[in-house]
Amino acid sequence: MHPSEAIVGTSSSLLKGRKIVLGITGSIAAVECFEMARDLMRNGARVIPVLTPEAQKLVTPYSMAFATGEETITELDGRVQHVSLMGDVQGRADLLLIAPCTANTISKIACGIDDTTVTTMATVALGSGVPVLIAPAMHGAMFNNPMVAENMDKLRKIGVEFVGPRFEGKKAKIALRDEIVHATIRKLSPGSLRGRKVLIVGGSSAESMDDMRLITNRGTGETAVALTLAAYHQGADVELWMGRCSVPLPSFIPTERFENLADLSVLVSKADHDLALVPAALSDFTFEASRGKLPSEAKRTVLQLKSAPKLLPLLREKVPKVVGFKAESGVEERVLISEARASLRRNGLSAVAANDLKDVGPGRTRIVYVKGRGKKVLEGSKDEVAMMIIEEVSGL
Repeated sequence: MHPSEAIVGTSSSLLKGRKIVLGITGSIAAVECFEMARDLMRNGARVIPVLTPEAQKLVTPYSMAFATGEETITELDGRVQHVSLMGDVQGRADLLLIAPCTANTISKIACGIDDTTVTTMATVALGSGVPVLIAPAMHGAMFNNPMVAENMDKLRKIGVEFVGPRFEGKKAKIALRDEIVHATIRKLSPGSLRGRKVLIVGGSSAESMDDMRLITNRGTGETAVALTLAAYHQGADVELWMGRCSVPLPSFIPTERFENLADLSVLVSKADHDLALVPAALSDFTFEASRGKLPSEAKRTVLQLKSAPKLLPLLREKVPKVVGFKAESGVEERVLISEARASLRRNGLSAVAANDLKDVGPGRTRIVYVKGRGKKVLEGSKDEVAMMIIEEVSGL
């Protein structure tokens, strides 16, 4: 057993059984490929590295063989690796990922030139229908060259997808590893939400008591992030609206932040999505906030609460399909389901995901998914349940 096999699938099984050819070209970003390959493996993939001569000046075949447990391909020989991996044959690779990809390699692929290991892999892949994903990395002026842009457009028209680059100063740097891994998962998914605009609203809102103090709900935003990534993996154009949260947000997902219900109502007025999922912990009440700071020496302070407008009916006016989330505490399942059905009818929702707080723990959850007269229990890690929910809503 090669030592690298110990990490396979330790993050997820989203790439389990997938064979990915990692084409590495002569950008300085090639030095990141050791960890990139291992991130793909942590999600279940088998990774086969292919290096151009220029890439070998930056990373060694031995280091990539150690990273992946696979022989590094540095030249094509009698084993015709470009055909066995990219051709119309049984057992071929599921994806050609070229990361980093230089302007030179992009333009050669677009013109059908195959004078390196990586460009030959691409030529065969494009001729046999193997998906190709490219992560460009180059100087900004090269990226802005009209001919390079034209060649990228040519490749897009035949189904090649690009991830990144990210711009820092005058450099078009390779996308972050996390973005490349998620783009790979997206490329290899069934794409059940491809072409759909999906909105996820998560986190908690906070209402001001005075200029210093807030009242808010418990909510980490973890479920919203898991749903966002699951929808992205299925090809959706995802937007995330996030309140207060304690989890990192994916940098490659368009995100709007809100603090309170007033902020959120402004966002709702601009909603134009096909589907919305709302696992947010939103305030049911607001205050007439006191100016300044309430005196801390006071033995008693009376707060006047007023009911806040409910988000779901407002959002339902803008979005044709809305999935609500209903949280209860210490109730029997029949009561939980009854409350979910009541919310379904009251707010004109397409479905409701309901749970009891006792069934929510670090990294795990259990929900009852209620739709029409049917119900289904979904249980597992938050990532697994998020995938199950996205599978369910894809049918909407």
